[in-house]
Amino acid sequence: MTLRQAQGERANALRGEALLKIGGAAHVLRPSFTALVAAEEELGPLFALVERAGAGQLRLSELAALFWHCLDPLHAVPREAVGEAVVAQGLAACAAPLRVLLGQILKGSG
Repeated sequence: MTLRQAQGERANALRGEALLKIGGAAHVLRPSFTALVAAEEELGPLFALVERAGAGQLRLSELAALFWHCLDPLHAVPREAVGEAVVAQGLAACAAPLRVLLGQILKGSG
């Protein structure tokens, strides 16, 4: 059984969505225009963020901020909980949802 099936949350891969486990529950990360604009306002240009990630230079704070901005606002959690989830799961486990979001930033939805 996958995390998505266990928690009832569904990520739509066609929209570049991913799942992140926070506090024992799966949360959808949805890279909407609004979410990405907010992330860019905080983190700087998204293309530079993608380049830093590709070079292994993405900071933990940047990863947590991108994830937090992409959370579904209807099921949002405190920002600190996102950071704690990233630390608890480790960077290797967070690489999968990060790849999905960065892919969406680079390729778009179609």
